[in-house]
Order: sequence, then C-alpha cells, then structure tokens
Amino acid sequence: MKRPDLLPGTLDMLILKTLARAPLHGYGIAQSIRRMSDEVLTVEEGSLYPALQRLLLQGWVKAEWKMTETNRRARFYTLTAAGRKQLGVEVSEFEQMVTAIGRVLREA
Repeated sequence: MKRPDLLPGTLDMLILKTLARAPLHGYGIAQSIRRMSDEVLTVEEGSLYPALQRLLLQGWVKAEWKMTETNRRARFYTLTAAGRKQLGVEVSEFEQMVTAIGRVLREA
C-alpha cells in the first residue's frame, strides 16, 4: 500500500511538535513521527535533514552533538522558544486549512 505524501509545509510542523516532547536526533525524530502516526507517515532522510537545517537557520531548533543510547555520536535537536512560538502558528494555520478542506468536501 502506498504511503500518503505529506502536505507541503507539514513536515516542519511535525518536526517541531516532535521536538516539543523531547530533544531527539534525526533518526529518533523520524521514528517518533512514524510511531505516533501508527506507521502511516514515513519521513525519509532526504526530506528530514534539509528540513532540520532549515529549522536551524530559522532559529526554531538548536543542535548539539551527544552520545546516543547505543554509544554513537549524533546531533540532537532541541526546540527553542522561537520554535515553540512558530509551532503554535503552524498548528493554527494547519487547523484552518483542514477546516477549509473539510467544508469543501462536505459541500453537495
């Protein structure tokens, strides 16, 4: 079964929301999104790491090198105060979009 594509702009929101729960490395972010979506959403490395770089440049996340639970060095990402604020904006805009799409779908 083909997995659905994410709507444009939702990846940043999903990453920010995931990091609002706890700091994670890239692989952990992808796994968390997959697990929280009941295996429906899959974030590929080719999308995840450019998105994380974009979020770093925006100042919405910060990163530091740490050791993982398996004793490997990985870059851990943490949500910043600006990122928390942006998450609120993105969730609000997403909810407005979903509501608007729902209205269109319900029209006879």
